[in-house]
Amino acid sequence: MPSKRPRINWEGRFGSILKAGQVALLTGETAPDLRLLAEAKIVVCAAKQWDALSRRWRQRKAVQAVSLFVVDDLHFLGGDAGPVMEVIISRMRYISSQKQQRGKDTAQLRIVGLSASLANAREVGEWMGVSSKSLFNFSPKVRPLPLEIYFQSFDQGSFSGRLMAMGKPVYNAIMRHSAKNPVMVFVPSRRQAQLTAIDLMAYRESLDGGTFLGDDVGGHDVAILAEKLREPALQQVVNAGIGFVHSGMGDADWDRVTQLYRDGVLQVLVCPSDLCWKVQERAHMVIIMGTETYDGRERRYADYPISDLIHMMGKASRQDRDSSGTCAIFCHTPKKEQLKKLLYDPLPIESHLDHYLHDNFNSEIVTKTIGSMQDAVDYVTWTFLYRRLTKNPNYYNLQGTSNVHLSEHLSEMVETVLGDLEESKCCQMTDEGDVSPLNLGMIAAYYYIQYTTIELIASSVTAKTKTRGVMEILSAASEFASLPIRHSEEKALRILARNVTHKLPQSAQFHDSNTKALVLLQCHFSRTTLSTDLRNDQKMIVGESMPLIQAIVDVISSNGWLKPALAAMELSQMVVQGLWNKDHVLKQIPHFTKDIIDRCDAYEGDEPIESVFDILTLDDDVRSDLLRLSDDKMTDVAIFCNNYPNVDVSFEVQDADEVTAGDPVTMVVKLEREIDEEEMDEEEISQLGVVSAPLFPAEKREGWWIVVGDTKTNALLSLKRISLQTTQTATLEFLAPEEAGDYDLTLFCMSDSYLGCDQEYSIPLTVAVGESDDDDDDESESDA
Repeated sequence: MPSKRPRINWEGRFGSILKAGQVALLTGETAPDLRLLAEAKIVVCAAKQWDALSRRWRQRKAVQAVSLFVVDDLHFLGGDAGPVMEVIISRMRYISSQKQQRGKDTAQLRIVGLSASLANAREVGEWMGVSSKSLFNFSPKVRPLPLEIYFQSFDQGSFSGRLMAMGKPVYNAIMRHSAKNPVMVFVPSRRQAQLTAIDLMAYRESLDGGTFLGDDVGGHDVAILAEKLREPALQQVVNAGIGFVHSGMGDADWDRVTQLYRDGVLQVLVCPSDLCWKVQERAHMVIIMGTETYDGRERRYADYPISDLIHMMGKASRQDRDSSGTCAIFCHTPKKEQLKKLLYDPLPIESHLDHYLHDNFNSEIVTKTIGSMQDAVDYVTWTFLYRRLTKNPNYYNLQGTSNVHLSEHLSEMVETVLGDLEESKCCQMTDEGDVSPLNLGMIAAYYYIQYTTIELIASSVTAKTKTRGVMEILSAASEFASLPIRHSEEKALRILARNVTHKLPQSAQFHDSNTKALVLLQCHFSRTTLSTDLRNDQKMIVGESMPLIQAIVDVISSNGWLKPALAAMELSQMVVQGLWNKDHVLKQIPHFTKDIIDRCDAYEGDEPIESVFDILTLDDDVRSDLLRLSDDKMTDVAIFCNNYPNVDVSFEVQDADEVTAGDPVTMVVKLEREIDEEEMDEEEISQLGVVSAPLFPAEKREGWWIVVGDTKTNALLSLKRISLQTTQTATLEFLAPEEAGDYDLTLFCMSDSYLGCDQEYSIPLTVAVGESDDDDDDESESDA
């Protein structure tokens, strides 16, 4: 998800001519995003968010109404985000052509691409539909400010040895080229950021007896500011005029350090390379201390992406203050010449879409854009991949560049992808080459998950799967394969795994990202204290889990299994609140410790304290005596308890007296939140349904599953997922049992966010003998 800074940037530029709320940042949730898209004039989003939103463009007028489509950082076409960018640009061009063919409007969709210098810019422009007169491509040497680039190479064979050898030369480079001007140092890791900051402080004190504080800055004032920082090492180096940031730093510390750097109090800012796109600060000089970082999944050191290097270099550009910038690149000797060539020559762009076609094909099959193998081939012709096939045939394993070779290659590629989708039961193909979606494919496309994940879910769940099994299936999802495995992290994961509630499978490997996901999920439920890096990874896992769990519920319900579906719904509550389903329901209330819960259990009032609602009904003095919390914490408790859903459920089986065996049964369920709307303003009403979940990494709104099932036979008869603000009505349909008789079905109303608020009701159902049964009986009697 993009940060809020781009939206603030656009609001600053257009705020004077647009109304409030007309510059919007998409959230990643479909319903709110469609509303934002319809109301806003300028929308900022990540490529994945737009891909998910625009897949069903035929049904979404707001997507079709887009008239200007701006793609920033187009050079990422050759990186990890490239396939998604390629797909959304191809789709927007296709939407524009379809609108023109139907004559829906005369205004043509305008596409603007912004990029670093490209070697094949003309080709990219032609693919995007850009005319030659609208294409502008500059040499890498053309910059807003001239940039002096210095290379210094090191012969040490070991990674850690090279970094140690670079310490003193980094200090010397600062003193030689930017003794009085701001400097940014990019390092391979969070740990190295702290070590480098301490080394620079030590060199300055020992060699020059000074600091890197600004000229007009008093040491006493800085010391007062440093005391407000949480990390001891950061406090120490800030007093010497050096700051560092990392991904696990709290927002308050991050803002203080970067503000001190911008104000000129700190001269040096050290930053891990993976945050080069997050930090907005600039410098007179940039030092890139090493061009490799550790890839734990592959257990090797990997080079920085060239786009990241270019972006780091671009930080040496203070257009309002300097006439030129300086960049020093410290690297391993064997890589020096290669880096020079990559940085001085335009960046070549190749497509990687051929490795990611499965999920894109699946989404287009579901939306009926692809209905046959020929449609799939036509779809590929809209992509950048198609244009590059004949230009670089060896790169794409093309046997020749003739039309025959190209056609055969495309047909083989399409046939392989569709065959894989058919094998995973996401689609089905006829002998004539027609393609149609299946249930698993629809679920994968709707929740924006990979086809390999939906295949894993479908093959893993059974009628007896419990919460532990659902958790293991969830953690094995392909979406978690990108989790980083850092230095020494395997050891930390082994230690954590010793104390998890459920033991890991014997096949678990601690260098595997999915094993890491399983360990961190259990740590989330147990609320285990983690290191900064692991905590950040845990946030990513928790945030990604919700659509995956919803997909698991849908797959289970397709099989008609009740108990596994309820187990998956409970897992959703566990993920949002960070608790085990066996934990005390009061533990989800902020600041409720074991001591507080024990006092509540021991309370001997008129009514026992068993639920969140009971906390609200207590007298103020009794509540204060039981909780013994400060006013600030009591406010958090009050907010949670007031947000905790108090929902009244009513239901009716239509024509209940006329239900016959095997016939459809219609049931209307109404959910109504018990609130006093007259005492609430519009803003308070709009906030109804916002979940209080301190351990969930993003804002979430309540969702509810309405389930009808038979607990005796483990049969799930009907399921519907709804959102609830004040009232909501859902209509469920299911087939009556095949045999006449009296049945006791159950209605479950399951929250996806809170523990302890689920409701279940008995549904007595009398099924009469159907007409077809009578006819069969008559026929059998006449035969006799």
